[in-house]
Amino acid sequence: MSVSLRSRITPAPGHPSVAERAAAGKAARAAMPRSRHAELVLAPGRDPVGLIEREGEGRLADLLPIRHARMNQSALAFYRGTASLMAGDLFASPSAGLNVQLCGDAHLSNFGVFGSPDRALVFDLNDFDETLPGSFDWDVKRLAASFALTGRALGIALATRREIVLEAVGWYRRAIRDFADLGNLGVWYSRLDAAQIDRMVSAIRGTRSGRAFEQAATKARSRDHTRAVGRLTEVVDGKLRFVSRPPLIVPIDEFIPADRDRDQVEEQLNELLRRYRRSLQQDRRKLLDQYRYVDLAHKVVGVGSVGTRCWMALFVGKDDADPLVLQVKEASPSVLEAFAGKSRYPNAGQRVVEGQRLMQAASDIFLGWIRNQAGLDGNVRDFYFRQLWDWKGSIDVETVDAEGLRAYARMCGWTLARAHARSGDRVALASYLGKTDVFDKAVATFAESYADVAEADYAAFGQAVESGRLPVGQA
Repeated sequence: MSVSLRSRITPAPGHPSVAERAAAGKAARAAMPRSRHAELVLAPGRDPVGLIEREGEGRLADLLPIRHARMNQSALAFYRGTASLMAGDLFASPSAGLNVQLCGDAHLSNFGVFGSPDRALVFDLNDFDETLPGSFDWDVKRLAASFALTGRALGIALATRREIVLEAVGWYRRAIRDFADLGNLGVWYSRLDAAQIDRMVSAIRGTRSGRAFEQAATKARSRDHTRAVGRLTEVVDGKLRFVSRPPLIVPIDEFIPADRDRDQVEEQLNELLRRYRRSLQQDRRKLLDQYRYVDLAHKVVGVGSVGTRCWMALFVGKDDADPLVLQVKEASPSVLEAFAGKSRYPNAGQRVVEGQRLMQAASDIFLGWIRNQAGLDGNVRDFYFRQLWDWKGSIDVETVDAEGLRAYARMCGWTLARAHARSGDRVALASYLGKTDVFDKAVATFAESYADVAEADYAAFGQAVESGRLPVGQA
């Protein structure tokens, strides 16, 4: 009598049952009670100003005053530029140890509205420069502290600020539990689209905050390659070229040293574009092949990224009215690697791209990476590519009121949960977080405590700027 092949196949060890996964979450809760997430332990020997100085090493020195000026604008701007500082503090503080793919810098300004490849408007995470696997609560706490800081900047009272943070963390926890009940494909296809966004902000429609959300959506739809070309390029001798607005935008011909061989640089660029092409999926290679490279310029972007080598590359397709603008952004090791372990990817650009693809509901079709073995300074550097403007817009959180911030907190909490559910064990996470708000309240306490620390760090930074220790320039 033959034995059915199906009866001889045993479950793979990497596929525990739902009950076993839930038990793992309960075990993690016993080892690290949820209430302990309220505890904040600062990294020993932390030196905010010294860390910022060390981060400047290897960056473009003439751009560091711009970085310092942008960080000096507010406590939240400073917080945005110091992911590495908080990484050390998160490592020193108690954590759950349930790993997911972390954004690594999940503050509220790193969320926004984007155009998906099928041209739907979605709300999602944006910046993945620090992405790395690690304990899920690190992202949650960075997000929560950013809401506490923003609430302070808006003059929102402590009790209401706490409610807003509880809203963000509560939506995260409940969304994780909802995702735990879904099948794998249900989680993978989940996204916060325009219709869902509209329902989440319906209570503030017509208010100042409601208009801020509407403006973000309108801005996203208007930010396409045609607008980028209109604002960032000019016609020189009949050819489309990037404008020169130093130090913020510097075309390649002005950026490279005068004694460099232009033909050699051009061949290096062509080789780098060929390597980038190989990092794309086959169908995206075919699409890229329909564009012709035109120009390259260095562009200052963001807050924490200022001083790194960030470029934009211009291509044209059918004609000059069919442009493509790609951002080519330097990628360094994640600030989390000193605490959560080195990335599995030797190329930091690939680390960013793979993390983004894993966490986002709909990623840029032109995401890719390269390693430049000999940059303009002779050093090996990694980069990743993405579209510069492609239906991207962010909500100006400084223009909303408490109710607007509350609505935004729900969106961010749900979105972060969806990103974590795609990469981590959502069943174990749901079991750990539980049905009650114990975790929510603990993180809300942590957020206020860390906001105190961030404001003190910002004050120390301001003193270093005032004394001249850290130079500042135009923001």
